[in-house]
Amino acid sequence: MQNIAGYQPGTYVIDPVHSSIEFSIRHMMVAKVKGQFVDFEGEIVLADDQADSSVSATIDPSSIDTRNADRDAHLRSGDFFATDEFPKWTFVSTGVRAEGDDYVVTGDMQIRGITKSIEMKLEFGGIGADVAGAVRAGATATTVIKRSDFDITFNTTLETGGVMLGEDVTITIDISAVKQ
Repeated sequence: MQNIAGYQPGTYVIDPVHSSIEFSIRHMMVAKVKGQFVDFEGEIVLADDQADSSVSATIDPSSIDTRNADRDAHLRSGDFFATDEFPKWTFVSTGVRAEGDDYVVTGDMQIRGITKSIEMKLEFGGIGADVAGAVRAGATATTVIKRSDFDITFNTTLETGGVMLGEDVTITIDISAVKQ
C-alpha cells in the first residue's frame, strides 16, 4: 500500500455536517437528475496495515432530497425504495486495495433487503488536524450501481421511444471523518 503523509491508525466517525452522499441518474434519455441522502452515519477504521482498514455505513433512504417533494415521496414508495419496509441501507467493506494513486474499496451494499458486492473508487484526501485540533480523514468515493440489482425496476416508456429512467446510478460520497 501507499505511504500516506500523516497517516494515523484509529477509528474515525463520519461527520455528516461535512460529508455528503449524492447520486445521479439519466432522466428522460437526455439529462441527469441528481439528489442526495441527508441522514447517514458511519465509521472508518484505519488499520496499522492500510490493507486491513474498513468502513461501515448506514443510510436512511427516507431522507432523500432531489429538490422536488413529489418526486421524493414517489422515491420513498414501493415503486422505488419502499422505505416503510426497508428503513435503512447498509454498506460494510470487505477489502481495500491500492490502484495507482487511489484505492478501491470492495464491500457489501444492502438496499431493499438485497445485498450485492460493489466496488468504489476511493480518492484519499488526507489526514490532518482541523481548527479545533481534532484529527480528520477525508476521501471521495465513487461507484455505479444498477437499479435492477436491488429490485428497483419501476420505469415508464416514453412516447418518443426509450424510457424515463436509466439503469445506472452514479453515487458520489464525500467524507470527512473525525478520529475518536
